Amino acid sequence: MLVIVGYVVVLAAVFGGYALAGGHLGALWQPLEVLMIFGGAIGAFIVGNNGKALKATLGALPTLFKGSKFTKALYMDLLALLFEILSKIRKDGMMSIENDVENPESSPLFSKYPALQADHHLMEFITDYLRLMISGNMDAFQVENLMDNEIETHHQEGHVPVHCIARLGDGLPAFGIVAAVMGVVHTMENVALPPAELGILIAHALVGTFLGILLAYGFIGPLSSLLEQKLDESTKMYQTVKATLLASLNGYAPAIAVEFGRKVLYSTERPGFTELEEHVKQAKSK
Repeated sequence: MLVIVGYVVVLAAVFGGYALAGGHLGALWQPLEVLMIFGGAIGAFIVGNNGKALKATLGALPTLFKGSKFTKALYMDLLALLFEILSKIRKDGMMSIENDVENPESSPLFSKYPALQADHHLMEFITDYLRLMISGNMDAFQVENLMDNEIETHHQEGHVPVHCIARLGDGLPAFGIVAAVMGVVHTMENVALPPAELGILIAHALVGTFLGILLAYGFIGPLSSLLEQKLDESTKMYQTVKATLLASLNGYAPAIAVEFGRKVLYSTERPGFTELEEHVKQAKSK
C-alpha cells in the first residue's frame, strides 16, 4: 500500500509542479519513448540474468506491494514456540521432540503457531537444527558455524532479486538517453520543417531523458531498497532461532535461551521481557 502512496506522491509532485509552472501535460505523453526505454531495459535485463535470477525476481515483485509480515506478534510467536520446544526437551529429554521434528505439519506443538508453520523455509531451518541437537554428535561451535553458513546462503539468495531490480533501475536513464538521441535523429532528418514544428520534435526527444530518469529514481530504484529491507527482516527470524538454540546448547535454561533470541530483534519489534513472558503463558495454555 505504501508503494502505491509513494508513487502517487511522485507523480503529483513532478507532473503537478510541471503543470503549475505552465507546462502542457500533453507534451509529455510519448508512448513510443516509453516503449523504447522499457523495451530496451527489459531486454537488457533478460540478457544479463539467468533463468533462476529471472524467476526469483518475478517471484519477489508481488511481495513489494504487500505489508511486512514480520510483526512483533510473529516474533513473539516464534519465541514462544522455541520456549515450548526447549521446555519440552528440558522436562522430557531430547528424544521427546523427535516426532514433532520429523512431522512438523501434524505436530501439536507447531500447529499452535499457524503463521510460523506456513513459512516452509523457517520450519525447515528450525527442524534441521533440532534434528542435529537430537543426534548429539555436534557441539555448539560446529552448529553455530553451520547456521552462519546457511543464513549467509539465505541472504545471498535473497539479494539476487535486489541486485536485478537495482540494475534494471540503473539502466533506465541510459535508455532514456538512447530514446532522446533517437528523437534528435528524427528531428535532424526533418530539419527542413518550420522552427515551430522542429521545436515540438525536440521537446518530444527530451521527454525520453526525463522519463528514463523519472522511472529509474522515482519508481524502479526504490523497489530494490524496499526489497532489501524485507530481506533483512526475514533474516532476523533465522538469527533469532540461531541465538536461542545456541544458548540452549550452551546449557542455559529455556527462559534465558529465549531471552538471547529476544535481544537479537530490532527495537521496533522487540517485545518487553514481561510482555513476552505473558505471551508465552497464554500460548502454553492453548
